[in-house]
Amino acid sequence: MSDRLPASTIEVADSISTIPAAEWNRLTAGHPMLSHAFLDGLHRTGCATAATGWAPRYLLLKITGRLEAAMPLYLKTHSYGEYVFDWAWADAYFRAGLDYYPKLLSAIPFSPVAGDRLLVSDPCYRGPLIDAAIQLAEEAELSSFHCLFPSEEEAEEMQKRGLLIRSGVQFHWHNRGYDSFDSFLATMNHDKRKKIRQERRKLAADITFRRLTGTDITTADLHFFHRCYVHTYREHRSTPYLTRNFFLHLRETMADQLLLIIAEQAGQPVASAFNLFQTESDVRTLYGRYWGTTKFVPGLHFETCYYQALEFCIEQKIARFEGGAQGEHKLARGFSPVKTLSAHWLARPEFASAVERYLSRETEGVEAYIDELSEREPFRKG
Repeated sequence: MSDRLPASTIEVADSISTIPAAEWNRLTAGHPMLSHAFLDGLHRTGCATAATGWAPRYLLLKITGRLEAAMPLYLKTHSYGEYVFDWAWADAYFRAGLDYYPKLLSAIPFSPVAGDRLLVSDPCYRGPLIDAAIQLAEEAELSSFHCLFPSEEEAEEMQKRGLLIRSGVQFHWHNRGYDSFDSFLATMNHDKRKKIRQERRKLAADITFRRLTGTDITTADLHFFHRCYVHTYREHRSTPYLTRNFFLHLRETMADQLLLIIAEQAGQPVASAFNLFQTESDVRTLYGRYWGTTKFVPGLHFETCYYQALEFCIEQKIARFEGGAQGEHKLARGFSPVKTLSAHWLARPEFASAVERYLSRETEGVEAYIDELSEREPFRKG
């Protein structure tokens, strides 16, 4: 690698706190979940640490001592919190008497959002970062290296270097210059438009909403949100990944990129949704992340997580809303299917060949699924 980049060095950092925030953020293009504050918060508050199966191994590429490229990277001892499922691959290793874990993973913990994973000041540094990650996996005799939700350009670079590309589907909403929620609804066919209006009208008779950003978000608001978040995870027999202190950390370090939506019934809070958004970007994006409720109210999930967020995007002229992983139900509410990507390197050739054959079939199915979904979009023809 030194032949290609004279005076370059690769370092591995086991904590982002050792990296100056300004140097790191210079490479992130304003993405809130790639920011130093977000990632550092995950580690400082015990959410993503070696103890929880997310041991940081940040790759840093420096030219004459200056940070020019970086990759968020983790040594993983499980596949939870990733949203690209490789449990079947792990099971195949187990049945063959081999260890799949630990593996090397480039991702934003607990965040199925697309964006750069190769944080570079110049695209020429992408290749050396990929090579360095594979070299790190080889030297540690790990089963595999995975990169989740990279950009298309990054995925192409990884494919050139022999990584296998996997496709998935999410649902994103696009702001086509709407000046109100009604102008958005006007683009939809009659049945879908009528259903959304009925949902909102029925709920509005009993529930009110507060949309909070920046310093308007209080400690009490976040305590209530976290109570809802934990309650809803446990109702679904899941373990919540994120601690109350993590959300408090975000309020202290990046409040201007937070949107908290609180639903109230008879003056009492009953549900809440937590979002992050970009304040500086060519394509500003709102990321819907977590929600929870203390009681079941029909239609409350859609209003709290989607319609209130769409109104915020329209008011703030935010171009795109990513509502999270999966969710075909979003299609009827004006979201469009979008292909997502991941890249995978497996050390053992026999497993790499088997996975490649599987991904070939899976990709055909994903492409057909996206075509089918696109035909079912709820917008008026023409």
